[in-house]
Amino acid sequence: MSKPIRTALFGGTFNPLHNGHLTIARSVLEQGLADEVWILITPCNPWKKDQELLDDRLRYEMAVQAVKDMDNVKASDYEFSLPKPSYTANTLRSISAQYPDREFILTIGADNWVKFGNWRESDYILSNYRIIVYPRTGYETIATPDGVTLLECPLVDLSSTDIRKRVANGEPINEMVPASVARTIADLKLYL
Repeated sequence: MSKPIRTALFGGTFNPLHNGHLTIARSVLEQGLADEVWILITPCNPWKKDQELLDDRLRYEMAVQAVKDMDNVKASDYEFSLPKPSYTANTLRSISAQYPDREFILTIGADNWVKFGNWRESDYILSNYRIIVYPRTGYETIATPDGVTLLECPLVDLSSTDIRKRVANGEPINEMVPASVARTIADLKLYL
């Protein structure tokens, strides 16, 4: 029997996807923590129920364009067909059953790791899946148990919230997002 494909699931609303997200995906691959990274577009994050989101398909299409030239990175709309809100434990159960040839590895930010105990079925996730935690400003020192790996990558101080604010204020975002994302935002007059 061949070894399973190690697939890092990097979930989020990606409203919009930015260069920090791509840096994290690259770092996971460069450090050999996974064979591939799936950027998993979340239609409804339980922690962000009140957030105004762009249409699911539009966020997905922007992510597809942003990663199309990256080896072993793809955008995924897997959660679009699951019940909302998108609870990670449910997603992991479902996707693992559908893709038995893969070992799924959860990829989350340090800001989420410190509140991970509040996630629905966090014990189930910890017991059944490896987790990669990437650095976030203000969370430089965190403890991790076995099965949880701290990603060594540049701390990219970008946030989708800041990007949306900059667009609304008419400020440039070209250095913060992939060119295809900047083009789509400008062409469709998003976040204004």
